Amino acid sequence: MLAREFSGEADVRSLFIAAIIFSAFPAGFALAQPAGAPVLDETQTRGRELLNQYCAICHLKPQLGAETYGPPLTQATLGGDAVALRDFIGHGTARMPGFQYAFKPDDLAAVIAYLKTVPAPAPQAH
Repeated sequence: MLAREFSGEADVRSLFIAAIIFSAFPAGFALAQPAGAPVLDETQTRGRELLNQYCAICHLKPQLGAETYGPPLTQATLGGDAVALRDFIGHGTARMPGFQYAFKPDDLAAVIAYLKTVPAPAPQAH
């Protein structure tokens, strides 16, 4: 039998100890951002979620040393021009689908707001 029955005092004690341990850590402990990372507001957080859901497959490296299909997306993308970003993301290109039907205007604005918080990578030395 995979499930075991509740055996009384020992199980209550185990649950009590687990509750104390988990309550000692702040709620966001597991989701903490790296030191120096900008604190995101609600709109930027939504943009990060959308970027991870729709754009990561082509624009984020799945592992170190891996190549991406599309360029990295940062605050320097398209010169940081919000109008150009909105048009590019909405309509796409021959190599990238457009998201004008997938994203509501607020979603598109959230992605752009998040991109404005992502620093451009440092140039690589050759």
